[in-house]
Amino acid sequence: MTERQRAQAWRWGLVLAAGAAALAILAWHAPGTHALTALQAAILGLVEGLTEYLPVSSTGHLLLAQHLLGLGTGDAKEAMDAYEIVIQAGAILAVLLLYTDRVRTMLDGIAGRNPAGRALALNVFVAFLPAVIIGLLFEHRIKALLFGMWPVTVAWLVGGGVILLVAWRQRATNPDGTLGAALEGLTPPQALGIGALQCVAMWPGVSRSFATILGGLLMGLSPLAAVEFSFLLGLVTLGAATLKDAAQHGHAILHSFGLVNPLIGFAVACVAAVLSVKWMVGYLTRRGLAVFGYYRLALGVVVAAALLLQWVK
Repeated sequence: MTERQRAQAWRWGLVLAAGAAALAILAWHAPGTHALTALQAAILGLVEGLTEYLPVSSTGHLLLAQHLLGLGTGDAKEAMDAYEIVIQAGAILAVLLLYTDRVRTMLDGIAGRNPAGRALALNVFVAFLPAVIIGLLFEHRIKALLFGMWPVTVAWLVGGGVILLVAWRQRATNPDGTLGAALEGLTPPQALGIGALQCVAMWPGVSRSFATILGGLLMGLSPLAAVEFSFLLGLVTLGAATLKDAAQHGHAILHSFGLVNPLIGFAVACVAAVLSVKWMVGYLTRRGLAVFGYYRLALGVVVAAALLLQWVK
C-alpha cells in the first residue's frame, strides 16, 4: 500500500469514526427493535468489521456473538439476516476505500484502457465463478446443515490445524517471506483454483479469507499478493452476496431496526474493517499465518467446552 493510500485510508477512517460516534450519541436513548439496542448494533458491527477479512471466519464469530447476545432466534431470524447485510456492506466499503487504485485499474481494464487491469479483472471474475455455481446449487442445503455452533466449532478446530501446517511449511520453504509471484503473475487457471478453494468457506467457520489466502499461496503467490487478491475477490463475492440478500431481506431492515441502529452498525463495521485490513497486511507479511491458527484452535476448544457444558446452546 502506498503512502498516498495510507493517508487516504486514515482520512476516511477518521471521518467514519466521527460519524459512528455522532450516530452513537444520537441513538443513546433510542429504543431498539427485536431487542437490538444501539450497543448491540455496534458490537455486531465491530465483530463483522474485525473478522471479515481475517482468516478466522466472520460468519462463525457473528453466529457466536448472536448466541451470546440472545439474538437471531425465532421471529427475529429474518431481521438479523437483514442486519448482517448492513454491516457486511460496511466491511465492503472498507476495501473500496483501501484499494481504490486497484479497483480503478480493473475498471480501466474492463473499459479497454489498461491491459494489466483487464487481466486482473478477468482473474477476479474467474475466481468468482465457482462460488456462484456452488452457491446457486447448494445454498439452502448448506444453511440447513452447517449454520450451527457445532459445525462452526469443528471448522475452527480443523481450519486452525490446517493454518498451522501451512505456516510450518512456509517457514520451512520461505523463511524470509520474500519469495512468491506478484499479483500480476497470476493466471486464469490459478485464479480458478483459488476460486474453487473459496467454495470450501461456504462452511461457516472455515473463513473465506483463509481459504482464498491459502489458495493464493498454493498457487505460488507471495503472502502480500495472496492477501491482496483475497481482498479483491472478497469485494466481488461479498458484494454479490450482499445484493442478493438485500433483495430477499432488505425490506426487513428499516421495518425491524429503523434508521439509526443500522447506520451505527454500518459505520462501526467499516471503521473496524479498515483497521483490521491495515493491521493484517502488515502483520502477515512480517509474521505469517501461525497466530491465526493458534487463535482458531483456542477459540474452538473454548466454544466446544461451552457447548458441552451447555453454557452456549
